[in-house]
Amino acid sequence: MPQKNSLKGNHANSELSGEEWRRSKAAKNLASGFTSPQWSSGPLGRDLFTGSQIDIETLSDQTEVASRAETKLYHRRWLMLFLFSAVSASNACTWLQYSIISNIFMRFYNIDSLAIDWLSMIYLLTYIPLILPVLWLLDNRGIRDVVLVGSAFNCIGAWIKIGSASPDMFPLTFFGQFVCSVATVFVLGIPSYLASVWFGETEVSTACAIGVLGNQLGIAIGFLVPPILVPNVDDMDELAHHIRTMFFITAGVATFLFILVVFVFQERPIIPPTQAQATARSIPPEQYSYMASILRLLRNKPFILLIITYGLNVGCFYAVGTLLNRMIIEHYPGEEVNAGRIGLTIVIAGMVGSLICGVWLDRTKTYKFFMTGYLPLGFEFAVELTYPESEGTSSGLLNCSAQVFGIIFTICQGRIIDKFGTLAGNIFLCVFLLIGTIMTGLIKSDLRRQKANLLTKAAEERQKLGQDYGATTLISQQQTPPSQA
Repeated sequence: MPQKNSLKGNHANSELSGEEWRRSKAAKNLASGFTSPQWSSGPLGRDLFTGSQIDIETLSDQTEVASRAETKLYHRRWLMLFLFSAVSASNACTWLQYSIISNIFMRFYNIDSLAIDWLSMIYLLTYIPLILPVLWLLDNRGIRDVVLVGSAFNCIGAWIKIGSASPDMFPLTFFGQFVCSVATVFVLGIPSYLASVWFGETEVSTACAIGVLGNQLGIAIGFLVPPILVPNVDDMDELAHHIRTMFFITAGVATFLFILVVFVFQERPIIPPTQAQATARSIPPEQYSYMASILRLLRNKPFILLIITYGLNVGCFYAVGTLLNRMIIEHYPGEEVNAGRIGLTIVIAGMVGSLICGVWLDRTKTYKFFMTGYLPLGFEFAVELTYPESEGTSSGLLNCSAQVFGIIFTICQGRIIDKFGTLAGNIFLCVFLLIGTIMTGLIKSDLRRQKANLLTKAAEERQKLGQDYGATTLISQQQTPPSQA
């Protein structure tokens, strides 16, 4: 009886017939003809795309493991996203509580315009020294602890400001605003990280856009509601009552959201949503160096360009938001409510742009677009340019740049408005927006995360090819016994 044929390695043994050997050789040549993105050993033990081509059989063991990993999307991912967005909105609302009715608070606390501007700029200044420790906390303790601490600071700061509704309590209201600004450091850069941890590759940009939209919604509320709740009345006791009412509402919402975060918000799903997340979870913690990750990001030239352009764009928005009341009231005295509506219009346009850009990114993966969607675009583009580094780290550095430029632009534009008028101040910002637009066009679109997903799919196809060929060969061996010598 003929002996049972066997395969060892990639070659048939000597008992294979000539026809089977030729089929085996042809199949191997076909497999070697396929090309896939080549990846070299990178930071955190993960593979990095280098752009050359190799034989499919040389794919790394780690990629093959990732290609076999189970993935799953949980319905509760939307609950995590919307709860975080609500916390971010609550915090963003307090940023503009003072500046959109700056003329009223200047009279109430008897302070000058620079002091009232710092009630907004403290958000920008606090972010700069605290972002690195918060990023370390995010990498070492996870997203739940970071969001929990952020919502706690937001709640505490809101309650502190309730006691500051008196003309002689400006130091207390400034302290309360400072505590709320600390919360911003814990929530502002989370959207891209949360989207990557909870959402699939075809919806991650939309999820990031919704996370950013929460912050923009809070800004919109901060533009619209304070002028309605705090009318410009002459009686100081009545004015103090209106201010206290606004602070109570803010504190109540912040407290409710903090309780929800404590009992509802989760760290991450049990099963990862994407192969990229499965690969990230397989990295031993001892292989990760936080400072080395920061240094790698700062040596990434496309990312550095993105840091600058993002800072220029968002910094201009921060300046406009802080100084909008002054620009409007200078020409239209007593129109605080309409100034808030103008700010609301600006933000709603940005919110629409964010959603459009998020959906656009998930469908096309093109990351250069228009200004209104720059916030989610910047976060997602940074993740693509810096993969496999932490999404929170890249987003945090982007926001740090925006805070620096925001402080510079707010102070400079405020002085230009005081000396030369509103038109000169707006021209000043337009010049830097043009510079940012030109620099954005120079960024090389090295979409590493997308290439990682393509590599995983290529590995899966290779495995299917190998399995299908192996089954075909086995059937052929059983049906056509080899010739005997």
